[in-house]
Amino acid sequence: MSEADEVQLRHVDLGRPAARSEATEGRGEARTEATARTEATARTEAIEERTGAAEGRTEERTEERTGAEEGRTEERTGATLERTGAAEGRTEERTGATLERTGAGAAARSIPSPDQFKLRRFFVLRPGTLNQAIKDVEALVDEKVDGSVHGIWLMAEVDHWNNEKERLVLITDNSLLVCKYDFVMFTCDQVQRVALNFVDRISHGAFSFPKRSLLQRGGEGVRVFWDRLREPSFTSRWNPFATDFPFITFTSHPVWNASDTFAQLCDVKNFREQLWDAAQKVHAVKPVPGKANGVLVLNQQIQIEAYVGLMSFLGNQNKLGYCMARGNIGF
Repeated sequence: MSEADEVQLRHVDLGRPAARSEATEGRGEARTEATARTEATARTEAIEERTGAAEGRTEERTEERTGAEEGRTEERTGATLERTGAAEGRTEERTGATLERTGAGAAARSIPSPDQFKLRRFFVLRPGTLNQAIKDVEALVDEKVDGSVHGIWLMAEVDHWNNEKERLVLITDNSLLVCKYDFVMFTCDQVQRVALNFVDRISHGAFSFPKRSLLQRGGEGVRVFWDRLREPSFTSRWNPFATDFPFITFTSHPVWNASDTFAQLCDVKNFREQLWDAAQKVHAVKPVPGKANGVLVLNQQIQIEAYVGLMSFLGNQNKLGYCMARGNIGF
């Protein structure tokens, strides 16, 4: 072997330990890095476990507290519901008792009597009839002459022969309107207008007849006078169709006790008071020359000068002055 070959062998032998050292160092570093990673992972897992345990304990505590609060809330709600239920129960008992009493009273009132069957024959009691009649007569009011309407009444006019006639009566600012209304055909057949500043006397009381008269009439009435100086003539008194009398007489309509509404519409006392009040105001604003201002109110009997009255007897007994259903014959 030459010297050159020996030198090369030496170089090779010297280079092998160096390569081995580098490989060993690389494997050591790799092991160190893996160990570090493992330790870091272990620490992280330990921290996560601790954090999870802490969160678990926190959730358990929160759930326990929430459950306890919900339990107390449910207990309070249950107690409130029990109180509310007891109060509602007492209220229902009271309501039931009230309804029983009301039902008993309504049942007692709803039992029709013979008089109520007779009242149903009046067309004015049919649903919607009175409202339509009021609209129709209000349309006849002349605001320039009469002014605004103060009140409407359902009355019965009693003429000088004791005949009853169904009437709608209106009190306005300046006038007293007496309307003959047909509740079957919904038409106003006649309107009598009396200026309130000419009304000078109002008398009210029971009805009376001459001593030899065969007639009689119960209840009370009101008579309105508008010319105290003019007396009815002999011919007018004996003419059953005369209409030139300086007064008009009213009494309650037969349906006054049908309901509270009709009781107000047929209230003669209220009509008298409002008529006097309206007439007094007009007398102060529009006095009539040559007449004493003011309205005199007298509580006295209302005299009807009729003796035999066969026609009024038959007419009043059969209610011929009212719009009524009359069986198979018709109105």
